[in-house]
Amino acid sequence: MRESEEGTLLRRTNAYHISVLAVLIAIIIVQNVVPFFGYIPLPGLSITTIHITVIVAAVVLGPKDGALIGGIWGVIDWVRAFIAPTSPLAPLVFTNPLVSVLPRILIGVVAGLIFKKFRETHPTWGLTLAGVAGALTNTVLVLGLIGSLYSHQAAGFYQVDLSQLMPYLLTIVATNGIPEAILAGILAPLIGRPLLKFKR
Repeated sequence: MRESEEGTLLRRTNAYHISVLAVLIAIIIVQNVVPFFGYIPLPGLSITTIHITVIVAAVVLGPKDGALIGGIWGVIDWVRAFIAPTSPLAPLVFTNPLVSVLPRILIGVVAGLIFKKFRETHPTWGLTLAGVAGALTNTVLVLGLIGSLYSHQAAGFYQVDLSQLMPYLLTIVATNGIPEAILAGILAPLIGRPLLKFKR
């Protein structure tokens, strides 16, 4: 009888896992396709929300599935850079999977591992930290890789002197990256906690 109950519980857990994974993959695709759903334009900046889906996947399903969801986002960005670039810089830098795919995979890894560390002791704090760290992982790695691998192209695109490129990219981290990190730090607990409770 006990083995039967354990088998039923395992099947329910697997079904929950697959269902949430499928929904999050669908959300990632929609966020990339539907205008203003994955990127919120504001005066002077654009706030990305896609990374929040990756972070939620990482805290609810674990770092491995977070990396998978992030990788799907990265591959979509990579393909889009070839066939429908979102900016003149995209065909120059996002056709390199080191820039378009790797940082998105690492969002899931970083967020998932941070939440795993705090899950038992301070789950809400862990969700907030996972959100902030995941968002900053994306921003810092993408801009850092652009600045180090494509400095001349990026300087031309942003119309700044090459010597001023890194300070300019750090300004983008401050103006875009910090609001995105704050947003992720707020939304990760709001979305993650109900999903984690349902998982139990």
